[in-house]
Amino acid sequence: MRKYISFFKIRFIEGMQYRAAAWAGIATQFAWGGMNLLMFWAFYQNGENSFPMTFPELSNYIWMQQAFLAMFMAWFFDNEIFDGIMSGNIAYELCRPIDLYNMWFVKNMAIRLSRMILRCMPILIVAALLPYPFNLTLPSNTLNGVSFLVSIFLGFLVLIAFSMLIYISAFYTLSPKGIRILSTSVIEFFAGAVIPLPFFPETLQPIMYALPFASMQNTPFLIYTGYITGFEVMRSMLLQVTWLIILLTSGKLLMKHALKKVVVQGG
Repeated sequence: MRKYISFFKIRFIEGMQYRAAAWAGIATQFAWGGMNLLMFWAFYQNGENSFPMTFPELSNYIWMQQAFLAMFMAWFFDNEIFDGIMSGNIAYELCRPIDLYNMWFVKNMAIRLSRMILRCMPILIVAALLPYPFNLTLPSNTLNGVSFLVSIFLGFLVLIAFSMLIYISAFYTLSPKGIRILSTSVIEFFAGAVIPLPFFPETLQPIMYALPFASMQNTPFLIYTGYITGFEVMRSMLLQVTWLIILLTSGKLLMKHALKKVVVQGG
């Protein structure tokens, strides 16, 4: 266990060094969050009260999405892993007395968490100071707040577990670019990163909520906003745990299968 903690610390400290990039990211996320809010505000002003979320709920959703973007950005991948597989440098990793899956997993956790910590608080503080209804507010009750903290950690693990499948797929392809582009588009769309899932047609929502992507950022943010409460919170978190177990098990099995057949050429 200590060796994986060491990998986590090294990658976490490395990620904390990019403060200038973090400030640039904060500015970008404020601009993007503001544009999203203004776009939805225009629809709300011209609508007929037929929207599934109230505007304060939507405002909370968007600002939480921007504050924790570094944790859930689907387009981020560790290029060192892909480069190691494609170049053959993976051979050095295979010589180490470690579990390759666990090492990649904790490294991905560390880099995402380090980037989130650098960006999160400034966005939350400024968003909370904005005028109503564009501001960020606290959860409606303590239970929702605690459930959000548990759910966001579960969603974070689900995202990384799914990302691990994409890394492992590089063992079976000549180039990982195609699967990266496809997976990013699918995750962003079905996880509610483009449009919150409550805005989709009701006939499609049961299917979308059942997919693993909804268990990433969608579930914790809907819990925070108060859109889902009571038994629905527990059901959604149980689904997160279920998908986490499925993805972790699948990743471990696929990694084991890939390493049995991996061939490293060159010298």
